[in-house]
Amino acid sequence: MSTHAPNEARVIPLRPHTSSPGSGGATRAPQRPAGAPPAPAPAPREPLWRDLVGDAMRRERLAQERTLKDVAEAARISIPYLSELERGRKEASSEVLAAAARALGLGLADLLSLAQDELTQHTRSQAGRSGVGRSQVGRSRLDRSRTSPTGQYDGLCLAA
Repeated sequence: MSTHAPNEARVIPLRPHTSSPGSGGATRAPQRPAGAPPAPAPAPREPLWRDLVGDAMRRERLAQERTLKDVAEAARISIPYLSELERGRKEASSEVLAAAARALGLGLADLLSLAQDELTQHTRSQAGRSGVGRSQVGRSRLDRSRTSPTGQYDGLCLAA
């Protein structure tokens, strides 16, 4: 027989409490010794592809002055789902992305190209913030693989 009231939910903690008794449940961050060098700044987080695609869809929709309802109906997807895609909360299938792109008057390649442009901008802005210029970085393996024999790259490359 259970000892709790029938209309009350029983909560089972997933993690044990790490606070010491009498601390009021507060946990403290570990202390560094005095005179220790400051901790290095965490590396900037790269954006997720779903965030980039969602941002591109939202920018295009707003540039066309269209509502979520209008685009969702044209793409035959629900309004809440389209909203979640635009906010980067959901990872859409290629079929859904193609439908949303068509509803915006774009091809799938156009939408993904907009997302790639945003990723390129983000990468360049992160390199600028870190104080490392493109000329100082040198040519990495990734740079060489993206460069055509003429020294320019002007295409869209996606890998899954």
